[in-house]
Amino acid sequence: MKRVVALALLASLLLGCAAPGATATPRLILTITPQDDVEVIQKPDRPNIILILADDLDLELGTINYMPRLQELMVSQGMTVKNFFISHPLCCPSRATFLRGQYTHNHGVYRNDQPNGGFAEFYFLNRESSTIATWLQAAGYRTVLLGKYLNGYPFPEDREYVPVGWDEWYSAAKGGATAGFQYTLNENGRQVDYAETGQGRSQYITDVLGRKAREFIQRAGKDDFPFFVYLSTYAPHFPVKPAPRHAGMFPDLKAPRAESFNERDIFDKPARISMDPLLSQADIEHLDLEYRLRVEAMQAVDEMIADLIEALERSGELDNTYIIFTSDNGYHLGQHRLRMGKGEPYEEDIHVPFIIRGPGIAAGSTLDGYITGNVDFAPTIAELTGVVPPGYVDGRSMVGLFGAQPPALSEWRSGYLLEFYGYNEGDEDPDAPAPAPDYLGLRTKDYLYVKYGDGFVELYDLNKDPFELESIAGSADRSLLDHLSGWLRALAKCSGDQCRVLDREPNR
Repeated sequence: MKRVVALALLASLLLGCAAPGATATPRLILTITPQDDVEVIQKPDRPNIILILADDLDLELGTINYMPRLQELMVSQGMTVKNFFISHPLCCPSRATFLRGQYTHNHGVYRNDQPNGGFAEFYFLNRESSTIATWLQAAGYRTVLLGKYLNGYPFPEDREYVPVGWDEWYSAAKGGATAGFQYTLNENGRQVDYAETGQGRSQYITDVLGRKAREFIQRAGKDDFPFFVYLSTYAPHFPVKPAPRHAGMFPDLKAPRAESFNERDIFDKPARISMDPLLSQADIEHLDLEYRLRVEAMQAVDEMIADLIEALERSGELDNTYIIFTSDNGYHLGQHRLRMGKGEPYEEDIHVPFIIRGPGIAAGSTLDGYITGNVDFAPTIAELTGVVPPGYVDGRSMVGLFGAQPPALSEWRSGYLLEFYGYNEGDEDPDAPAPAPDYLGLRTKDYLYVKYGDGFVELYDLNKDPFELESIAGSADRSLLDHLSGWLRALAKCSGDQCRVLDREPNR
């Protein structure tokens, strides 16, 4: 039976069984329980973990340069990982990767919504039974999710649903959380409405989430349990709405005009891009406005970071806490004539900030030359907290890279897999098979190699052409193209331990 039909039938049956005059709340089909799939290592003092995950935050466009508290309290006091990439630059597939440490072709959440995507797919595939949250709960952690979970959450039939693995839960159940105001949060199974104003306290979503995170830290700091905070902001996702106090803060700011902005010659790009007209003056003015709004929206996140660090100091937990700041994917604004968005294999969309501060991390340090990405987040947190992750994990732990003597580059991966499976269009069969990729790609130290579903190939020499202006696929040595193509085919089918073998470049 089709999943959506089964859900509707169940809801109907449950409502039909209610007592006369009563309002029944239908429950979901599956009862999901945590899998016993991790080994917990004895560890005398487990560190706290705070993940601050922005939504669609760029690196290449420089938005974080306008976040002074991030620069002072994270960059100057921690490590900047320069080569951190998103394997699938779209919100829901990327977030599933953060939660489980798998590439998209293995976790099976291919898109942002059904079929083959969104919260519903993650749920029906039983992926919630084993995530970084359930792993850490097994190790005795108190866990909390605040903010955005997965696209399409929750089911309309059950807005009070809280996934397993989370001791506390504060996520938007309906309304305009992305736009900042007029939303309802599911607070541990209770619906709480937030109006634009209320009791003198800001109801702006970033401020509300920040307050709840501080309160959680204050509570958790009073006992002996380590804690994990998954704080997922809705900023700076479109439609962008800065906090009122930050509106108009950067009146003269313009979208960056790097060489790829409104690129003059795009005939080497895929067909869907190569015929785009040059951006008009109106287009450019709109992109400038969008950039200003994005920078302004991140000011509340910047203030939140400072507030959380202060709360950690007050509770005595700062020295035993790892704080990580990153994004689910990047963003483009006018590069290669693309208006605004994500989902492309280019640097603006796949390259995101990754900054970590915590025990043993040298202040003001930089990790360069090592190709890392969102598939590595879950196994990294597992090692930091004393957990051996399940065998299905595709990524690598980055912990060894954080010390003064990281392993030789030859011992780390040399290529990162890129995948993109497109967007759903209209009403499609909810039981449709897994979609074919729109493109698959490899990001190496020297090259971006992309092969599209129609057979079109792009190849950029990143040392000579960092803005990806001229594809050399038509002039490159055939042996290089064959080498990259074969490597990509193998890596695109990998799973588990095999991925950590195939992500190293094979001999030519």
